[in-house]
Amino acid sequence: MDRGSAEGDEEDWSFITNSFAAVAATAAATKPPSQPHPHDGQTALGYESPGAPAVAADPIAFRRLSLDNPPPPTAAATSRSYAFSQPNLPPPIPPLSDSGAHGPPPSDPRLSGSLSEFTGMAVRHGIFRPPTRAPVHPGRPPSIELRPHPLRETQVGCFIRTIAGSTSQIWAGTENGVRVWNLSDVFEGFGRGGFASWKPERGDEESVPFRESSFTYPTICLVVDSDRGFVWSGHKDGRIRIWRVEQPESKNSAPERGNLAECLSWLAHRSPVLSMAITSHGELWSGTEGGVIKAWSCKAIYNCFTLRKDERHMASLLIERSSVDLRSLVTVGGVCSLPTADIRYLLSDNFSSKVWSSSCLLFALWDSHTKELLKVFNIDGQVETRFDTFQVQDSHGEGDAKMNFFSTSKKAISFLQRSRHALLEAADAVKKAAVKGAFGDDCRRMEALTISVDGIIWTGCANGLLIQWDGYGHRLREGQYHSSSIQCLCSFGTRLWVGYMDGMMQVMNLDGKLLGGWIAHSSPIINMVVVGPYIFTLANHGGIRGWYVTSPGPLDSLLQLELTNNNASYTRLANVRILAGTWNVGRERAYNDSLMSWLGSATPEVGLIVVGLQEVEMGAGFLAMAAAKETVGLEGSANGHWWLDAIGEVLVEGTLFERIGSRQLAGLLIAVWARKSLRPFIGDVDAAAVPCGFGHAIGNKGAVALRMRIYDRKICFINCHFAAHLEALNRRNADFDHVFWTMTFSPSSNGHNTAAAGASSVYPHRGGNANIDRTPELSEADMVVFLGDLNYRLQGITYEEARYLISQRRLELLTEKDQLRAEMKAGRVFQGFREGVIKFPPTYKFEKHLTGPSDSIDAEAKISQSFVGYDSSEKKRIPAWCDRILYRDSCCDSRTECSLACPVVSSICMYDSCMDVTGSDHKPVKCILNVDIAHVDELTRRQEFGEIVFSNEKVRRLIDDFGNVPETTFSSNNITLQGNDIAVLRITNKCRRDGAVFQFFCRSQSAVKESEQASEHNSSRDPFGFPNWLEVTPRTGIIKPGKTVEASLWHQNIDAVDEFTGRSHKTQQNNNDSGDKVAVLKVRITGNYPTESKSYEIHVSHCSSGNRYVESRGVARWSPPNLI
Repeated sequence: MDRGSAEGDEEDWSFITNSFAAVAATAAATKPPSQPHPHDGQTALGYESPGAPAVAADPIAFRRLSLDNPPPPTAAATSRSYAFSQPNLPPPIPPLSDSGAHGPPPSDPRLSGSLSEFTGMAVRHGIFRPPTRAPVHPGRPPSIELRPHPLRETQVGCFIRTIAGSTSQIWAGTENGVRVWNLSDVFEGFGRGGFASWKPERGDEESVPFRESSFTYPTICLVVDSDRGFVWSGHKDGRIRIWRVEQPESKNSAPERGNLAECLSWLAHRSPVLSMAITSHGELWSGTEGGVIKAWSCKAIYNCFTLRKDERHMASLLIERSSVDLRSLVTVGGVCSLPTADIRYLLSDNFSSKVWSSSCLLFALWDSHTKELLKVFNIDGQVETRFDTFQVQDSHGEGDAKMNFFSTSKKAISFLQRSRHALLEAADAVKKAAVKGAFGDDCRRMEALTISVDGIIWTGCANGLLIQWDGYGHRLREGQYHSSSIQCLCSFGTRLWVGYMDGMMQVMNLDGKLLGGWIAHSSPIINMVVVGPYIFTLANHGGIRGWYVTSPGPLDSLLQLELTNNNASYTRLANVRILAGTWNVGRERAYNDSLMSWLGSATPEVGLIVVGLQEVEMGAGFLAMAAAKETVGLEGSANGHWWLDAIGEVLVEGTLFERIGSRQLAGLLIAVWARKSLRPFIGDVDAAAVPCGFGHAIGNKGAVALRMRIYDRKICFINCHFAAHLEALNRRNADFDHVFWTMTFSPSSNGHNTAAAGASSVYPHRGGNANIDRTPELSEADMVVFLGDLNYRLQGITYEEARYLISQRRLELLTEKDQLRAEMKAGRVFQGFREGVIKFPPTYKFEKHLTGPSDSIDAEAKISQSFVGYDSSEKKRIPAWCDRILYRDSCCDSRTECSLACPVVSSICMYDSCMDVTGSDHKPVKCILNVDIAHVDELTRRQEFGEIVFSNEKVRRLIDDFGNVPETTFSSNNITLQGNDIAVLRITNKCRRDGAVFQFFCRSQSAVKESEQASEHNSSRDPFGFPNWLEVTPRTGIIKPGKTVEASLWHQNIDAVDEFTGRSHKTQQNNNDSGDKVAVLKVRITGNYPTESKSYEIHVSHCSSGNRYVESRGVARWSPPNLI
């Protein structure tokens, strides 16, 4: 595919081949005048100008271009030599202010991307095509950004690790406290409306306004009791804290941290509180390390609220003394029938008054009434009776101990000693793995646990397996819907949501039929909760999104259309100029003047500087040591640190620029500096390294990379060093493929502290089958920049021919022999990537420390000296453009304008080499990219979303239809129990279209003496759950359209026989057995989508006098809708 080159070049090359001997004989004695360099408008060897005129269509004209008879200078000619200086550069650009380095594009066309570019063969699909972008993601339903993805660097010490929901609030547990969002504020934002004076911390600027507690130890788990208006939080220091759901409103004044005050707290455990659950009888159970479970009497807890102020100091002590250690109840003769595995999950089964406790591989089933251990079984459903080998220690605690050990003695321990320790730890890990192997593969460990309204227990495993259990611990069925690891489950109404490690979210009905799925986040989904009409998903990076519980459905397409049509209101544009530089330093250290010539002169023009170095270190010994250090999580070298410090000094690091990340692999080093005014918009800096040396294990060849988010767009920079030598073309192409496919990023450390960029960082496990057919991570970036010593050579040309064309500045002919251009043109490498037109001489290979022609001598003298710098040894390596910079942005067409559909649009302002630098056999190369970035103003978009929801009639109609609550009737609203008789309450769904979901709650309970009337006590509210004397089965369930379900109610016997053990046990009764007992039950009815509900009251009494009950219909009491 010809792009503006010479159509008659074949004839020219034939002439050069036949007559070059005669030309070369007189070359040394000839001093031709300076030739004109290619002007800025000259057409390049690219794809942009297929109809460009030929450069040398007249062979006679070309014959005049000899050393004996140089062409006369033209109007475009310059007195500066093109061979060793930079006459092709535009005049110096006036310095820009600090803020202007990433502001709007300048008016100077040379800085807006006027240089021509060569484009490799474009691809219409596949991994090399830019990722699909749109104002509203086309592959998932529209969502509300409750908390947009914050930059990782802003979340140190305050990451959100869990969420929970009440009827109208979203609660979050962070690493330093608790925060809460009100659903009524979901379309609001800081700095606007009633929140104009609120000033959030960095990372929450675009979040929905929230309230936050004072600083606490990290919050690990949350439990919400909406009926009683309390939230329970478990913390790393072993304390449990109580918070009120109802918080005073104060929109008029900016709140300070700590305005969310706790009601009560106490020391529950000596180790972190890992899990909590509220039983159907109102008790709070908490689990911690070592298999310890405690039950806390809610009556004792709530009684503490009635204490006088002078008695409040006794509250914690009273609560701590009220607990029951369940392990002590199952310990006989010093032998405990429970494993010592950490209790990571607690689940209350209100259908059958049971509690499930679980570690990663074992379950225990308890009677919540008597606290009796009913059954212990494994992930396969097999009953376990021996636990001597189930001593699974907490990985976090053990890891922290090891980390502290190494940190205290790091300076005193040599590298070999650390390697020895690493080997010993690896051997210990193998032993532990062998022990675990007796109980099943670790990838089958349980990661999530929930219960649905039909009484089915659902568990999700690390291998993606979804398992269903009945209420008695019997394994019913299993299925796998996705290859990634399951991280969380959420059941509400007739739907079940599954969150995966790779960010996938799936929704299915309770029969296990998959209804839909989409990529909800770019990182693992670690928790989900339903609040109002939304299901909120928490990603590992701290972002929270709200999705309609009806998704996927007709509402999604309507919202997507409206948001897309109005995208101009929330689209924002930013401009960033990036300086990318590459240099093979040949194990040398540069002079300050060389660095200034390479990077310093362009510093005022740019906001981001990317530097890639090759051969910082070399030698077999160093490469072997570097490979060994990588295996134990160490990297970097003294030379690497020297280069970072030297470049930082040139860039005035700390004053104008800040280093945001770096990564070294053997002799490869990449680092990025950002202007301080741009730094707040850059984050999530990740690093990666891919060796391409011997066996893809040695780092003499390979790549190091940094990935970051700039204005919420992913941009990757990759520094490469590919296989050397002219004949190694296929190996170079293979190196590119290997780097592109296997580059995997992990969080980078701050460049100020270390040259490392995440070699030892821990990244979440992706699950057993997560990497099968995965898309390369580089394919998901909005912009990818490759720089480095790619080592592509000139093919089909001799050393003398190359030097001759360089002296004549016929670079357009020389680029025809460039291997990289030919391979890109054929679509074999760097598919779809672009490179600026090359207007500088080949950058390899030069004699070190040989000074090129000086600017003080005339042009003719420079031509005669132009042969001095290139390799003059016996090998006479052919000059070549080994050092290159290429990029791919979001656009498949260079004429596309920047928008949310094409969010990153780049052009080249400068592409040049520094020929006056002599410290290496390579010349440094630099390129300035002018990058336009389109991003979303999340606050404006959220308000636009709310405007559509509240004002669009079609959307309102759909939402109202989803909130329909089926009409239901009850056979009675007053039930009297006598003796052991069983009363039956029939609930009928009158709706013929939709199913109805019912749930029983205890509104109040009381004991009535014979001389009193029950009606006098119905209004007394008792917050302690279902009474011990009453059993209701089932307590929740689904009524199909037009069908009736029967709920059984009976008085709990004193002696009850357990179906697991066959033994009888005593139940707890009121001492007031001679009197009547009264309970007021609330039955909540919702539809398939629980946006609204109806509530009914059922009065149940146990009458010792033999009174009969009278049937009558229940009276509906409406519960107000949550939001919409």
